[in-house]
Amino acid sequence: MDEEQRIEIAPEAATPEEIDEEPERESPRGSSRIIFFAALMVALAVIAAGWMVSHPSAVSFDQTYQAVLLSNGQTYFGRLEGYGTENPVLREVYYVQSGLNDQKQPTNILTKRGRELHGPDRMYLNPRQIVMVEPVGPTSRVFELIRDLKLQR
Repeated sequence: MDEEQRIEIAPEAATPEEIDEEPERESPRGSSRIIFFAALMVALAVIAAGWMVSHPSAVSFDQTYQAVLLSNGQTYFGRLEGYGTENPVLREVYYVQSGLNDQKQPTNILTKRGRELHGPDRMYLNPRQIVMVEPVGPTSRVFELIRDLKLQR
């Protein structure tokens, strides 16, 4: 065969000097940026979680009045605000007075706070003393008594 008729099938192999065996590395500056931003995101997440724990949001109720049972066994009825925070307040406060009537039978009377000598218009509650909170339903006897007391004014 002639030299001119010869056809090469495989491309020329690169010489060892031409082969780049190491892939390009990121610059140290680029990887430190990634680490910085990752650390910043973690720090922001930790700060946000800490803020949410230290600043709890108040529970909102779908009923007008709530029954609040305290650790001393006393139950109050009213509009509870700020429940779930460090400073819950009970407004328009009612409580049950138990006694005996003339026939020595037990009676329970719903009384509105505010008629005491100091005339309180609200109660600031210690959140650690609240045992339970329940809604007062619009068809309950307590709700009816509160409505009747408000109409008497």
